[in-house]
Amino acid sequence: MTNEERRMTAATLMRELGHDFVAHDLDDEQLDEIRAHLEELQRIVADGQLRTRVVPSGALRSFKMAVPSENSMEKHQLFSDSIVSGGSNPMGLGGYLWREGDVSVMQVTLGKAFEGAPGRAHGGIVAALLDETMGLVMAINDVLAYTVQLDISYLAPTPVNEPIVARAWLKERDGRKLLIAATVQAGETELATATGLFIAVDPQKFLEHLEVVD
Repeated sequence: MTNEERRMTAATLMRELGHDFVAHDLDDEQLDEIRAHLEELQRIVADGQLRTRVVPSGALRSFKMAVPSENSMEKHQLFSDSIVSGGSNPMGLGGYLWREGDVSVMQVTLGKAFEGAPGRAHGGIVAALLDETMGLVMAINDVLAYTVQLDISYLAPTPVNEPIVARAWLKERDGRKLLIAATVQAGETELATATGLFIAVDPQKFLEHLEVVD
């Protein structure tokens, strides 16, 4: 197992712990035991070296991500620490993504910690899922862009602890402006639709704050 695989495994356990903590009542003795364990774990983590996001030097020449097809069964991430699709972020959604032709797709199961109204996922979490899935359309079209405007219509409650799937595609492009459309579904039920305006940027400027490695 590689260091990154170990990191992802640990992050997954921390995510699951967070959802279980929100979902269960605990007595004082249990909470005190958890606190003691967490204090020790926090000490171990804080003793590690600070991390910096890095990007391969070749990416400065071409930024098209190899978003896998559905049949490849690969789990793809832009950055492992991504709050939506990063498997190594213990506070994230841990989504899996792929492409269906020119359509980007992401599947997540939102745990109890993402609940807003009882039994329903928070609308802001759904917005993050939509924005990230729209961002993958940029990869498919070989462009880097920032979100400028995101308009969402919530059509039905988004369930927790059930798989939901977001899809996004390019509707039109006018110079640096890209209009992206997206939907979120649970099974056959459409939960939300959205449109987003993105502005393309110079890849060199976009990644200038990252450490470049050979």
